Amino acid sequence: MSETKSVIFVCMGNICRSPAGEGVMRAMADRAGLGDRMTIDSAGTIGYHAGNRADDRMRAAAARRGYDLTSIARQVTPEDVETFDLVIAMDRDNLEDLERLAGGERDHIRMLGSFLEGHGRDDVPDVPDPYYGGEAGFERVLDMIEAACGAIIEHLESGNGRGD
Repeated sequence: MSETKSVIFVCMGNICRSPAGEGVMRAMADRAGLGDRMTIDSAGTIGYHAGNRADDRMRAAAARRGYDLTSIARQVTPEDVETFDLVIAMDRDNLEDLERLAGGERDHIRMLGSFLEGHGRDDVPDVPDPYYGGEAGFERVLDMIEAACGAIIEHLESGNGRGD
C-alpha cells in the first residue's frame, strides 16, 4: 500500500462496536507496519452519545485482548461517507442509514460481516449490538471484528475502496 488509505467503522451510537472496530484495526495495522499509511476512525449513525468514550464494558473486554479504545463518540457525516475509502457498517440498519446519507448504494460502503471468511454479499451476518446484553456479547463482537480486520487490510492494500 503506497498511498494512505482510510476506513471508518460505523454503528448506531459509536460507543461499542465501531470504537472496537477502530481500536482493533489500528492495532492490526500497526502490527502489519501499515499504521502510518492508514487513517482509521469510527462514528455512529446517531449523535446521542457524542462526546463520550466507548462503553466501559467494551473498553474492558478490548483491554483484556490488548486493545486500547481511545476514541470519542461522534455522529457520521455526509463528508465521512464521501471521503473515506471504505465505510464499514456493523449491521443492516447502519448500512441503510449510511446508504441514505450517501444518496444510495455505494461500492465502498460495506458491512463488516462481508469480510468474514465463508460469507459472501448474499449471506452477510450482522455484528450484534452488545449494549443490552452480558459480557459474552462484547466478546462475540470482538471475535467478529478480529476475524474481519485482516481481510479489510488486504482489501485496502489491493487498491480496493473508494475511487478505484
